[in-house]
Amino acid sequence: MTRRFFFKTLAATAVLGGCAAGGTWAFLQQPQFGALPEGPALQRILASPHYADGAFHNLLPEVSLGGNGSFVLALLRSLVAKRVDPVPPEPVPARRLPLDAWDPAQDLVVWLGHSSFLIQLGGHRLLIDPVFSPYAAPVSFSTRAFAGSTPYAVQDMPDIDCLLISHDHWDHLDYPTVMELKPKIRNIVCGLGVGAHFRRWGFAGSVIHETDWGDTVPLGTTVRIHATPASHYSGRTLTRNKSLWSGFVLESPARRIFFSGDSGYGPHFAALGQRFGGMDLALLDCGQYNERWSQIHMTPEQAVLAAENLGARHLLPAHVGKFALAYHPWDEPFKRIAAASQGRSFRLVTPVIGETVHVTDNIPGYPRWWERLHKEL
Repeated sequence: MTRRFFFKTLAATAVLGGCAAGGTWAFLQQPQFGALPEGPALQRILASPHYADGAFHNLLPEVSLGGNGSFVLALLRSLVAKRVDPVPPEPVPARRLPLDAWDPAQDLVVWLGHSSFLIQLGGHRLLIDPVFSPYAAPVSFSTRAFAGSTPYAVQDMPDIDCLLISHDHWDHLDYPTVMELKPKIRNIVCGLGVGAHFRRWGFAGSVIHETDWGDTVPLGTTVRIHATPASHYSGRTLTRNKSLWSGFVLESPARRIFFSGDSGYGPHFAALGQRFGGMDLALLDCGQYNERWSQIHMTPEQAVLAAENLGARHLLPAHVGKFALAYHPWDEPFKRIAAASQGRSFRLVTPVIGETVHVTDNIPGYPRWWERLHKEL
């Protein structure tokens, strides 16, 4: 290689690298990536006891995303790892029922797939982490939804008294969905820093309620929304933990419903069980687990322990049934949680996506629909 050729090659590489970097920068400026907190919202973050050294932290300081090995090695493993049955062999069963004729005196839950739920409690309608897009990623070819797993669209949703967002990951905060929902949303409850995304997207500041762990937001006179700790992380780009991740206790005079958000297993579940004296229904993260994520997602067996720690009467699996984010077979979480729930102090509730669950003292268990799916092959 001549000296002249070497420098020409080096210059060309630099130009191409600059173009790639410039293209990446321009791509990350698109509105779906949201914004970082600033102004008064940032000042409140700086005052949080869970924020230090420029980032939010979990209650247990040893919690990390990386597990064993480096991030780069983990990424390489994810690219070459062989997946067995990552998606269902045919469309998952789902129901599509009218949602605008509910009796306001009834407490109801509809699982919308993954971690999305429509809830009616104390006469109020709450929507948690809705994703109606066919994918949960910044690009359309990644993290595709399972066939049949999105029976509802935004136009099927009733007016929403409160939108709850547990954290800002793409499979929980979906930009196209919330933008379409915008005219229907009366209030938003989210963690500290998540409100910056909504402000960039044109939502009025008066409807955004940013919460720290332990905060309570009243919804009318009948419902109280309590922001609770979770063991996870946040970020819509490579910049992490600038906003807070949370679970929620939804409390009315008659019922308590707990939503874990994304969370690893930890002592916060027992603390919440003691504080609230039990839950009528727990919606718990029990899928998308692997060794690297062992501290930020629960295995099915850990979700069972969490349900007992919470004093839950019923457990409904979440973070399952719609997206393949981890390496395990798509139906493994259902099989394992059904086995681990045998003989426990709660009842496992497994509706199909879109099915209405009446929250009562004794919710039925529902058939194991994932087993029927295999029998029909």
